Amino acid sequence: MQDIFKKLSFLVYAAMVVAIVASCKGKSKEGQNKAKPNQPVIVDVLIAEKESINNLIEANGTVIPNEYVELRPEVSGRLIYLNLPEGKMISKGTVIARVNDADLLAQMARSKVQMDLAQKTVDRFKQLLDVNGLNQADYDVALNQVNTLKADIVYTQTLVDKTVVRAPFSGVAGLRQVSPGAYVTPATIISSLQQVDEVKIDFTLPEMYGNSIKTGSLVDVEVDAVTKEKGRALILATEPGANTNTRNLQVRALLKGAKANPGAFVKVYIDAGKNRSSIKVPANCIIPDDRNNQVILVKAGKASFVNIQTGVREANIVEVTKGIEVGDSIVVTGVLFARPNGELNVRSVKKMSELIGSDKTE
Repeated sequence: MQDIFKKLSFLVYAAMVVAIVASCKGKSKEGQNKAKPNQPVIVDVLIAEKESINNLIEANGTVIPNEYVELRPEVSGRLIYLNLPEGKMISKGTVIARVNDADLLAQMARSKVQMDLAQKTVDRFKQLLDVNGLNQADYDVALNQVNTLKADIVYTQTLVDKTVVRAPFSGVAGLRQVSPGAYVTPATIISSLQQVDEVKIDFTLPEMYGNSIKTGSLVDVEVDAVTKEKGRALILATEPGANTNTRNLQVRALLKGAKANPGAFVKVYIDAGKNRSSIKVPANCIIPDDRNNQVILVKAGKASFVNIQTGVREANIVEVTKGIEVGDSIVVTGVLFARPNGELNVRSVKKMSELIGSDKTE
């Protein structure tokens, strides 16, 4: 019985010793854990410097002819003449169509006969007036009749001129929409006339890139998506105001060094980052916030969280427009472990080329 009691006492004593040792080890480990946060966080940094910005904008454009017009008559009537070689070049001033003007010519002939008679009357009255055989008022009435008839002839001639449709500029005729003998009105389209020896490109651009487009500058244009044929276009003008619905600017350019059909779809490429440099940082070192984006700078060996404003994004790189100065040390690894005003231990200084393509923040 005594042997059993001794064995039990020994087991209790051994258990107490094990518990004390385990407690000491736990306290020691806890102390180590508490001390760990006070140790500096090991980080790598990037020294901020300005680099050129590559911001290639792609815009959709439409090819338009250098000049374009829909040929319409100015008066209503029957079409008595039509000279429209479809798809052929027409010189400026060529008579394309005539509307029946017989009634106008007859009216003008009558006015000329009346004017001849009125002019003879004026001549006789003038002779009588010179010998005081007629009062001045009667002579003035006769002279006014002559002037009125002359004005009527000029007016009728203007109406006759409106019955003739001429090419306003040299260009290629479109397809005929009417036939000789048809009754036409000013709303009737006879055909179209386009000047295609030079073509223009109309495209839209977000207003934020308005400063990237200047009159006289050149942009690249892809005129064929299959062959990847490219040309260059000279910026002619930009609409002074942005579209109130899309907030886009309308831009027009003259295509050079390539051929394209009016109405065709093209791609326009504008380098909005040309002649501009800024500070770039890896995208994975930016800390998103409810209101601002932040990065961590190393200042006096401690972590300094600063708000930044970003600009253009290039794959894994982001432009910083405000918040960082040239020469600042930007934390690029260990970002998740750094705390405001926490101690930092800089392990190495990285180059941007080493960081591109890496998504690790450690």
